[in-house]
Amino acid sequence: MATPVGRRLIEAIKPGLRVFVSAGASGIGRAIADMLILHGARVHICDVSETFLDDFRKRHPQHGATLADVSKEADVARMFKEATASLGGLDALINNAGIAGPTGAVDEIAPEDWRRCIDICLTGQFLCAHQAVPLIKQAGGGAIVNMSSAAGRHGYAFRTPYSAAKFGVIGFTQSLAKELGPHNIRVNAILPGIVEGPRIESVIRARADQLGITYEEMEKRYLEKVSLRRMVTAHDVAAVVLFLLSPMGDNLSGQSLGVDGNVETL
Repeated sequence: MATPVGRRLIEAIKPGLRVFVSAGASGIGRAIADMLILHGARVHICDVSETFLDDFRKRHPQHGATLADVSKEADVARMFKEATASLGGLDALINNAGIAGPTGAVDEIAPEDWRRCIDICLTGQFLCAHQAVPLIKQAGGGAIVNMSSAAGRHGYAFRTPYSAAKFGVIGFTQSLAKELGPHNIRVNAILPGIVEGPRIESVIRARADQLGITYEEMEKRYLEKVSLRRMVTAHDVAAVVLFLLSPMGDNLSGQSLGVDGNVETL
């Protein structure tokens, strides 16, 4: 006979859990959506890439997908209207959408590039929560997971817009945890470190070009700041999301969970 702990491990999340994942058609967002679907969740995603959305729809025809930009209020209102129609309500929000933002000195970064990074990485999370929270309240409670970054814990020279936005996500998370706890809504942040994939490759390449060194040397410098001396994967991040949405995460709220191999500094 299984112990209570054993049952919880087997039943990772409630069958049919209704989840919205922003930027869910590729990268970390796609890994999260795929994992949640694999474990029995009903998922609706958004993304700015029609190509990636088409692939998601082909792989998961029973789940919803909307072309939308989380920094645009009208897009967010429309995508939650579609999500509510497809899911019949909402139990959890995964605020995953974000961009790398510009690499450069503060006096070199264009104000419009600063605004675009903040709009997507931080304001987009507010806009999604603004729409999602009433739905999660109607469901009797649930969870929100906000994607921050190791850059939300350490200052990040030459990546000031991104770091500022990710620090903001931590404050947003802790504030929402206090505000929504009485409504049985848990709010946590995940702080990925150096995640394998095209985004970090472009960041490393841009910094290498700025310093006049090779990509390989720049990558080595990045990994020397990680205790485990390796990158993490999108699957690693998705596994923590699954944990937070499961009964095992029932009493976790207001937390900032690093999934980064212990990034010591940036």
